[in-house]
Amino acid sequence: MAIDPSQPVLLLGISGPSSSGKTTLSRLLRDIFPATSILHLDDFYLTDADIPVRDGIQDWDCVESLNLPELKEALSYIKTHGKSPPSLVSKEDQNSVGEHGVDEAMIEAWKAEIRSIVETSDWKTPIAIVDGFLLYSESMADIRELFDVKLFLRTSYATAKRRREARSGYVTLEGFWADPPGYVDQIVWPNYVKDHAFLFQGSDVEKELDSNVCEKIGVHGMPREAEESMRDCLQWATEVLKNVVKETSLAKRDG
Repeated sequence: MAIDPSQPVLLLGISGPSSSGKTTLSRLLRDIFPATSILHLDDFYLTDADIPVRDGIQDWDCVESLNLPELKEALSYIKTHGKSPPSLVSKEDQNSVGEHGVDEAMIEAWKAEIRSIVETSDWKTPIAIVDGFLLYSESMADIRELFDVKLFLRTSYATAKRRREARSGYVTLEGFWADPPGYVDQIVWPNYVKDHAFLFQGSDVEKELDSNVCEKIGVHGMPREAEESMRDCLQWATEVLKNVVKETSLAKRDG
């Protein structure tokens, strides 16, 4: 997939369920690809007091918990200026990210390969990564269309539950949030299913992605075998972006 080489930035979305590895993948890609920055959907939560309450529990995992106008404004700014708005300061980097398990030698090898490709192809477009749990939902279709490349990570219910419940909590606009008991089963997973069933065969998020739907909206789905391996996930994502660089450079040369 080639992009317009004259545009000021390549806007890359990385989405998927909670605890699927979005932030970890984003940071690893930032290490491998030059001139890459990260914006987090979590930086667009409403104030703590404005998060909707469902059955007596605050719901941080629904579209109503987000400031969508502010998000769209920030993405439009990035598309125009090639960088995040100067007023935007991320709180997400205050949250911990677990061990990724990717060998440092492998990261260095990918970094060297990408550096060679970028230099050979004269690629000069910076990459702005946006990572978030709801970037491709139908309720955010207008925002979804802003992305030049869309990567979708997947994980099973069992894996998401195990990883999410192992987390200590999250820094918020006004303090700190720790999931109450049962939060994954009551809030996180039902919301994920509701917002992403359309991407899967038979609307079953434990089955295979629907290739026709993904192609229609331009989503690259992570191979299922990469679900438990950040190394495999990173290799897949790096290959997708590497192909974008090559195809865009080729289109620029031919044009």
